[in-house]
Amino acid sequence: MSYADKRSTTSWMMYDWANSAYATTVLAAVMPVFYSSVAASTLDKTTAASYLGYTHSIGMLCVALLSPLLGAVSDVAGNKGRFLFVFSLLGITATICFSTIGTGDWLFASILLIVSTIGFAGSNAFYDALLPDMVPRGQREAVSARGYAYGYIGGGLLLAINLLMIQQPHWFGLQDTLAGTRLSFVTVGIWWLVFTIPLFRVSGAWSKRSTNAPTMSTAAYLRAGMNNIKVSLRGIRRYPELVKLLAAFWFFNDGINTIILMATVYGATIGIGTTDLMLALLMTQFIGFPSTLLFGRLGTTYGAKRLLIISLSVYLLIVVLGYFMTTSWHFYMLAALVGLVQGGSQALARSLFSDLIPPQRTGEYFGLINVTGKFASIFGPFLFGLVGQLTGSARYGILSLLFFFIMGIGLLLFVRVEQGREQALR
Repeated sequence: MSYADKRSTTSWMMYDWANSAYATTVLAAVMPVFYSSVAASTLDKTTAASYLGYTHSIGMLCVALLSPLLGAVSDVAGNKGRFLFVFSLLGITATICFSTIGTGDWLFASILLIVSTIGFAGSNAFYDALLPDMVPRGQREAVSARGYAYGYIGGGLLLAINLLMIQQPHWFGLQDTLAGTRLSFVTVGIWWLVFTIPLFRVSGAWSKRSTNAPTMSTAAYLRAGMNNIKVSLRGIRRYPELVKLLAAFWFFNDGINTIILMATVYGATIGIGTTDLMLALLMTQFIGFPSTLLFGRLGTTYGAKRLLIISLSVYLLIVVLGYFMTTSWHFYMLAALVGLVQGGSQALARSLFSDLIPPQRTGEYFGLINVTGKFASIFGPFLFGLVGQLTGSARYGILSLLFFFIMGIGLLLFVRVEQGREQALR
């Protein structure tokens, strides 16, 4: 790579380092426990877990409705970086505001979580769309995997610091565990902002538009974006392999996201202690780092599709074992398995999409991918919460995720990658 390519590639990967702090500390580790024990402490545990699942579903629905339009507009305006900037700041602000949530404020917590989800997931849509723009073809599998690996290290480092704040608050001059929890939300927002600055600079996030973009009013950009969506929906049948991959992604991504979002609250519901939950999730981060790099290299050698199917098969085992989980050691074992395949499966899926999408319409099609994934992600947490409420047991909720992985693997088997690349280039 040239110096410019290396600079843009490193800046792109650093965004995973930056916003993974939100994914680890807020989504996976601290917020589920904080929501259950503080914000929704006036509710019983099963109801609190269900409400958290419904909250994630509403947030994903909002992102799903916004993403395809904004992705298409970003292609027309010629500056995906600016949209990433706006959504990142939205997520950062909402995350810092988590520190103001009081006892019993479950509705306020849910509203903030919905807003932060819009910021986090919306910025990720534009971040993913920048991959083909900033990384040369042939390097994307490895770079995408390294991005997730950066995320595991960055998110893991801050999570370790945050866990010390929560478990040993007096080391930081804090009054108690709750004060440490509140401060951890603030540190996530600052971390996310600081380490996103390199990508903001390289992607032109502060410029009004690219030099080649047409000068139009806001309303005209919106009309052009809507027109691009209509064209892409009519024309997507010209890319049948991309359609197959989208359908598979709809299912397996829902299963993966639900495990990420609900694992901690599920563990707490069946009696796993908070310390064990946090340490197991921290372990996931550091297992995920080398595993994701390994999956990226193997994907380049053996093909992303083959490795993706293997990783999803491991998720089937995780769900079944999760149903029978009873002790903290079981949770540690499952956390290790998740760390082994989580980053690799997501990185391989992202690189597959980057190869099957028409090169000049990355924002538009990644927007459609995002809306597909987010609409899918509505159903996983919702089903988890609904089954838990109807049966009175979260175990049946986790078992329901088998459906998503079985369908995802089955559809993925029919994707012909080489034909899809040819269709995209034509």
